[in-house]
Amino acid sequence: MIRAMSDTAEQDEQATGQLSDEDRRSQLRERRLAAHRGAQRVFARFAFHKTLRERLAELDGAADLYDLDERSDVYGDGVVEALESKVAGLLGTEAAAFFPTGTMAQQVALRCWAGRSGNPTVALHALSHPEVHERNAFSEVGGLRPVRLSSEPRLPTAAEVRDFEEPFGALMLELPLRDAGFVLPSWEELTEVVAAARERDAVVHFDGARLWESTAHFGRSLAEIAGLADSVYVSFYKSLEAFGGAALAGPTELVEEARAWRHRYGGLVFQQFPTALSALVGLERQLPRLPEYVAHARVVAAALREGFAAAGVPWARVHPEVPHTHDFQVWLPYDADVLSEAAVRTAEETGTVLFSFAWDRTGPGLARTEVQVRSAGLEWTAEDVKTAVAEFAARLPEEAGRATSGAAGGERTVSR
Repeated sequence: MIRAMSDTAEQDEQATGQLSDEDRRSQLRERRLAAHRGAQRVFARFAFHKTLRERLAELDGAADLYDLDERSDVYGDGVVEALESKVAGLLGTEAAAFFPTGTMAQQVALRCWAGRSGNPTVALHALSHPEVHERNAFSEVGGLRPVRLSSEPRLPTAAEVRDFEEPFGALMLELPLRDAGFVLPSWEELTEVVAAARERDAVVHFDGARLWESTAHFGRSLAEIAGLADSVYVSFYKSLEAFGGAALAGPTELVEEARAWRHRYGGLVFQQFPTALSALVGLERQLPRLPEYVAHARVVAAALREGFAAAGVPWARVHPEVPHTHDFQVWLPYDADVLSEAAVRTAEETGTVLFSFAWDRTGPGLARTEVQVRSAGLEWTAEDVKTAVAEFAARLPEEAGRATSGAAGGERTVSR
């Protein structure tokens, strides 16, 4: 059962209540990072939690993947070219170009397609990365005009693409769609959406920042998935745990034009061998393990649902119920600050981190966070998860749960 917070917790709340919201969030973030670094059990040990020495040590063994006695790269040759060739081979495309960021890669790709199609309008989802996280870069920097096909927490449908009321030159699909819960369509739905775009003579670009882990859901190879699109971007640091970087893959002619625009955008960096080597390491070590992470994320998700039900939490949701990738969302009927404090306090007092990320307010008395399962998460059994949920729930205030048990609308019971 949920019990009220301790007197100590209430005193801490009173003390921190005198801080500004920004200072309080900063303080909580530092506590969260410190607790994560010292924890005995976590679902993932992320790069931003590690020291420089730990990150550099991850390059041990890179000599097995590339000849370190070769001359270092200069403006994209050498090891960078080797990485580009590796990515093109994995995705089944004619060519690939390394970019320092995915934001730049996608702006360049869609700018190139706009020039070829004569239409700068890009159709995308309202929750896609350019719309939510890039400060209107498409329009402010690239001269592109984004239009939103849907704001529903799923990928656009074939009907929405086919029936959209104005022309567009390119369709951009984020696979998976992170801000909707790392969701993917079915393979049949994806092929229908692509076909609908083709009917409108639009090119198709995949925002594949996390495309690497989509093979388990689709039951298809990376090359089969990427082969549906005219171009695709992939990230090296999100799932592959590289130092950074991205690649744009597609036809040779498009990639060569993209290289010219990469230079104009300031993306032709003098040397990038540390990042390129770390990406090769990620492709070798992490890529083969992603299906295993996806499978275990489904075990974790089921145990979370069962744990919240057993703990008496008035309402809980794991979304998607069966994760499409190794990342998913958890929704609870409490204020985001209450959940963040409970998560940090649990980690500090038990040495187990159930929730590594901050909680975001999504409505009155309702918040969500992300759970991301990597190699460290494979050590958790379903019972470990349920025990951690009980510890977390014990640090939630009972009154808050009662007051907001109806915050999620019609769904008032624990999702099963």
